[in-house]
Amino acid sequence: GRPFVGPAGKVFDAVLKEADIARDTLYLTNAVKHFKYEPRGKRRIHQKPDRNEIEHCRWWLAKEVELVKPKLIVALGATAVFALSGERKPLSQLRGKPITMQGDVVLYPTIHPSFLLRLPDEAERKRQHTLFIEDMQMVRHLAETMAA
Repeated sequence: GRPFVGPAGKVFDAVLKEADIARDTLYLTNAVKHFKYEPRGKRRIHQKPDRNEIEHCRWWLAKEVELVKPKLIVALGATAVFALSGERKPLSQLRGKPITMQGDVVLYPTIHPSFLLRLPDEAERKRQHTLFIEDMQMVRHLAETMAA
């Protein structure tokens, strides 16, 4: 039940380190609270939640935001962006563009680390990895600015 502990979590941890962000300074959660998967041998391949599953868990995510009271939320992937904002635009149009939400909370959309694991082209994977590090460096900058 803990977020970002599998292969995507390893990618996320590496990117956080490269962006000089300590994971223990973050509150991590999932937009959808269940794990839907397809078995492949000994592995379980995560399946993207559908709209109904996202809607069903939205109240829980909203309660977490209410309790944690973040100034900055990083939405990792289109599912998180939709769950937090209702925005349905492609992530490629939203990535790296802060969105001001209710209560002056800033939402920063970027990719989910699992996206990097699914890219078949090595050159594109390296390019996207670099962009993800840049996104997280911007997140660190935003957080530092908001804390000042």
